[in-house]
Amino acid sequence: MVQISRDNPFYYLTSVAHHRLPIFRTDDVKNIVCNAWNEARKSGEILIFAYVIMPDHVHLITDSNREISDVLRFTNGISAKRVLDYLKANEFASSLKKLEQAKKDRGYKYSAWQHHPDAFVINNENTLMQKVNYVHQNPVRAGLVEHAEDYRFSSVRLWKRRPLEDEPFLTAHDLIDWRSAA
Repeated sequence: MVQISRDNPFYYLTSVAHHRLPIFRTDDVKNIVCNAWNEARKSGEILIFAYVIMPDHVHLITDSNREISDVLRFTNGISAKRVLDYLKANEFASSLKKLEQAKKDRGYKYSAWQHHPDAFVINNENTLMQKVNYVHQNPVRAGLVEHAEDYRFSSVRLWKRRPLEDEPFLTAHDLIDWRSAA
């Protein structure tokens, strides 16, 4: 169990696709991101409590056992590699062309993410619930669905204890040790 506090904050992370391109608009790519996050949380020992994958950005709420930069290196780094590998393997040349960037020191030719993600420290339950609700309502505000539960790539159903049989990504929200009775 993990309890949120000033000494043990959570992170609210927003990562935006390179040039705000809708590279996460297909279920195939969103599933790749979910699988990459599974890999990232295992290899990085990261807890992910809430998420949503929008067409051009993602929101995650994670623990703080690692520095924010490390969490982003695992979640964004692995997901970018897997998405770019998918685009290359399936010959999505026009998509790759849009993700091109000037060659970096390490020889990277493409970028899936903008390089300045938004990171916010959450150190109390009220702020956590504000951010969780914001994450879950994102698809509704964007006009993608009428009800948050109808958006497949979100943790909203898990939080409401009504998961799908084939939920694309399972969160660790049940590991939160709440101070206040919910």
